[in-house]
Amino acid sequence: MRVAVFGATGTIGRPLLPVLAAEHEVVAVSRRPQPPGPEGVRWAVAEATEPEAVRRALEGVEAAYYLVHSLGRPDFEARDLLAAETVATEAARAGVSQLVYLGGLGDDDPGLSAHLRSRRETGRRLAAGDVPVTTLRAAMVVGRGSAAFETIVALVDRLPAMVCPRWISTPTQPIALTDALRYLAGVCGLPGALGRSFDAGGPEVMAYREMIERVARLRGRLPWIVEVPVLTPRLSSLWLHLVTPVRAGVARPLIEGLRNPTVAREEAIRVLLPGELVTFDEAAADALR
Repeated sequence: MRVAVFGATGTIGRPLLPVLAAEHEVVAVSRRPQPPGPEGVRWAVAEATEPEAVRRALEGVEAAYYLVHSLGRPDFEARDLLAAETVATEAARAGVSQLVYLGGLGDDDPGLSAHLRSRRETGRRLAAGDVPVTTLRAAMVVGRGSAAFETIVALVDRLPAMVCPRWISTPTQPIALTDALRYLAGVCGLPGALGRSFDAGGPEVMAYREMIERVARLRGRLPWIVEVPVLTPRLSSLWLHLVTPVRAGVARPLIEGLRNPTVAREEAIRVLLPGELVTFDEAAADALR
């Protein structure tokens, strides 16, 4: 199959390319020109909000991955919706048979953060088109380059003591990057995945505090953590901006989303694509290497 990947330079998109290229002809779509490679991958330049550029990128494509997000921009919600509508429209025009979208766990909570709300509405906008959409909903992806995981690592490395808001006790179900890639590649062209949504979680449910403590053990550290009820999302994001590499424009929507539990409610993807899941400690150790 010829497969297009929108958002091909991102944390998920870039490592997904060689996995897909092992079985498919891949068109990697980026906003800016990229150097050649890997083998079996052809790069195309397109802004996901520009119909003509998207149309060219989708020529002859049978399945397309939508891994685009505008987090960090003040208008990220509106821009993500426009991009999703553009890709869905042009995919139908091009005769694409499947769209694959990576959304977020917890997007059915009534008190959604702007970030999770945007992920939910983006999925709805894609599904409103004529092309069947396969949606994988994941919480934190544990791997190199993941903004949420890199934030935890930076906190551990830079702070011997942390005064944290209550969100560090929120339950979540992180997934290893290798498992996320396996699921994403596995649903490509799979009849049983067309038009369906799947929760994709790792083998463990834990609080963010436990993730911090586990990363600390891997780093040979023992941070002192105190929970307080007074840190608002805005203050939390500014605090993260000061002590981690994550910009405040990215940190704030991420932090606001941490108040929402992100736990899988079903395991249909594990039946459709069986395999042993990587533990948090294994995934974190691999990312830290």
